[in-house]
Amino acid sequence: MRLKLLTLALTLAAVSLPSHGEDLLDAYRQARANDPVLAQADATRMAVHEGVPQARALLLPQISAGMDLNQTSLSGSSGLGQSSGATASGHERTRSVSATLSQTILNLSDIASLQAAHSTSDAQEKTYEAAAQNLFVRVAGAYFTVLNDEEQVAYAKANEEAFRVTYDQAEQQFKVGISAVTNVYQAKSFYEAAKATTVTYENTLANDRQALSVITGQPVGDLKKLRDDLPMNAPSPSDPQQWVDSSLKNNPTLASAQLSVDAAEHSVNAARANHLPTITGTITRAKTTAWLENGSYNALGANGNGRYGNTIGISLSVPIFEGGATQSRVRQSIDQRDEAQDSLELTRRQTVQNTLNYYNSVLAGISEVESGKAAVDSAQKAVDATKAGFQVGTQIMLDVLTSIQTLTQAQSTYSTARHQLVLNRLLLKQSAGTIGYDDIQGVNALLQ
Repeated sequence: MRLKLLTLALTLAAVSLPSHGEDLLDAYRQARANDPVLAQADATRMAVHEGVPQARALLLPQISAGMDLNQTSLSGSSGLGQSSGATASGHERTRSVSATLSQTILNLSDIASLQAAHSTSDAQEKTYEAAAQNLFVRVAGAYFTVLNDEEQVAYAKANEEAFRVTYDQAEQQFKVGISAVTNVYQAKSFYEAAKATTVTYENTLANDRQALSVITGQPVGDLKKLRDDLPMNAPSPSDPQQWVDSSLKNNPTLASAQLSVDAAEHSVNAARANHLPTITGTITRAKTTAWLENGSYNALGANGNGRYGNTIGISLSVPIFEGGATQSRVRQSIDQRDEAQDSLELTRRQTVQNTLNYYNSVLAGISEVESGKAAVDSAQKAVDATKAGFQVGTQIMLDVLTSIQTLTQAQSTYSTARHQLVLNRLLLKQSAGTIGYDDIQGVNALLQ
């Protein structure tokens, strides 16, 4: 009877019972609204976008207005507008009001800086796109980690229960004198180790549920399970080079790195253009009024005594030497461009590597799932055979304990392979830059 209970416990551990909890789409919608990583990427994108109007503003008209108030002490000198030889004392006050409109006519450095700002903004847009695509994988990864942990806990508890039953049986057999005390010690050793393993898996499950909650911003309830009949089809297209070509064309992280190189190249041009002349046009309208303490006005020329005057001019500025600062900025921007190019090449190589790795992982994962399922079936039959042999005396207690442990390990490996296969398919599409909401919907259809 106890051996039948052992078989039932292991069988229940291998079966995923139907669930009516939240599914992957629910988790994704929660994450889309609450994930701080994506929100941070969005805020960074918006902040970087503001660099474009700021750079453009340097090329647009600039308007400024000002007013000056001054007071001058007079002592024994002739005041302006007074007859020659007259003396004046006291204070003279002057007020100047002006408004200036200036417009850059030629500044190649500012033009290149605007181009760099556009490229930087576009690069950040691609970075945000990569973060949005990564959210699909992060949610799915955290979700399936929890599902796998739940199965690991179920297997660990079934394993613990099986060892407890075996330990009780060994103890009873020893008490009636039909078994050696060695069997009791062996069974107890396996049972105590199984209890510790269960605690470890339960702690891991609690931590990973909290990790999913960090992404979704919501408590994690009951999750729908991965169904048993997973599709075992190979990636389509079947040619790995087509996946690589797609990643080189569509991967947003790689595109962001390329745009960063473009921005760095424009920055080099901006630094070099600081050697070139700049031309600026200005229009100024101003008036100046002066008066003495007694209220009489002084003559101040064309713009004096409240009359406005206009000044129109064009200024040419030719930088000659700034202590070597301009040359230093050119060298610095060239080094930064070289760094961006190296980063682009590294990103390109890693993208190709990741794409091929995930492609091969999907193919290997199909074989692992199929082999894992066969291993679980064989391990279950081995447990049944070993238990029967132990009953008739052809197997020892250690054989029974080892077969139970082997079955649990096979179940654990099979569960991990199933969940990882589904995740690897998403990772392959992410690396190719083609992952989207429909892919999450497709994976969600595999839940029950």
